[in-house]
Amino acid sequence: MLIYLARYAHILGPLRLFQYLSVRTALAVLISLLVSLLIGPAFIRALKRFSISQDETKEALDFHQHKEGTPTMGGLMVVGVICLSMLFCGNFENRFIPLVLLTTIGLAAIGFIDDYLKLIESPKGLSGRSKILGQLLVALSIGAALYIRPVEAGRLWLSEPARPENGLMLTVPFFKNILLPLGIFYIPLVVLVLIGSSNAVNLTDGLDGLAAGCTLACSVALAGLTYLVGNVKFSSYLNVMYVRGAGELTVFLGAVIGALVGFLWFNTYPAEVFMGDTGSLALGGVLGTVAILAKQELLLVIIGGVFVLEALSVILQVGSYRLRGKRIFRMAPLHHHFELKGWPEPKVIVRFWIMAFVLSLAAVATLKLR
Repeated sequence: MLIYLARYAHILGPLRLFQYLSVRTALAVLISLLVSLLIGPAFIRALKRFSISQDETKEALDFHQHKEGTPTMGGLMVVGVICLSMLFCGNFENRFIPLVLLTTIGLAAIGFIDDYLKLIESPKGLSGRSKILGQLLVALSIGAALYIRPVEAGRLWLSEPARPENGLMLTVPFFKNILLPLGIFYIPLVVLVLIGSSNAVNLTDGLDGLAAGCTLACSVALAGLTYLVGNVKFSSYLNVMYVRGAGELTVFLGAVIGALVGFLWFNTYPAEVFMGDTGSLALGGVLGTVAILAKQELLLVIIGGVFVLEALSVILQVGSYRLRGKRIFRMAPLHHHFELKGWPEPKVIVRFWIMAFVLSLAAVATLKLR
């Protein structure tokens, strides 16, 4: 909305500020943050009123029993605030914004159904097969859209202009001149990244503020990356793939950052509200979609290193138990392993946050190691 006001800068000069990414990104952060802080208390009271709360099972850890009764589905607030912020600050003429919003809302809907079923029917919610099927439909939609009309990317340091052919290629971190042409196989890559990232964040969402804080670190790193790859001068100087229009994703990530900071105000230990699958699946999808659109699919493994470790811990635990009848960790995902080793929950959370920010900084630093 605000960017369209810039067209009337000839009438009121200051309106031209809304054409700048930096201004709209800052406004997106502030709008998301302030709206989250303002509506948060009323939103939590509404969740309590409708008995939308955590129901700890018998299998839950003993020291998590106090969480029973804590409102869940906080992801509704996060996703709603992001959409509201983008309504004011986003440029919907940029095709990246509708694509990333489609992923966010689509995966949030799947998570909402899962959370809702946990409340009224089965404590396990959606079956694993149904959840994967829903994620697959969303991922295939994004993959097909990007295959039919690829992003325009180019290696400006080689005087190669941005063109759609490069949109179906995979860039390799640490190597500036290696591009892997995927063709039709780009769609399976999109599916793998989106389903993997959404489920990895979902698995991490087990402690107060853990998933939100780690996603915040990743979002800050991706915001920097999208600004750089979407800028002709910076991308050329750093020898990274230039992606036409990717800078607009910085505004979207600004909305995500503000929403997460506002949500953490209520979600930090001891949590007043949980995000639930509604939020974790959506936020994981955001990270995956932005990495795909910015042509940083492999770099996401470093940026989201904590999520990768959490997902691997589950895969290794299940595989080891089925093959050898033995467990590698005391409990999976990995954060529960450290809890059972005697680490207090706040210590686990903060140390994982530190890991997330360090890995995010390391990923950004790789831009110069090419």
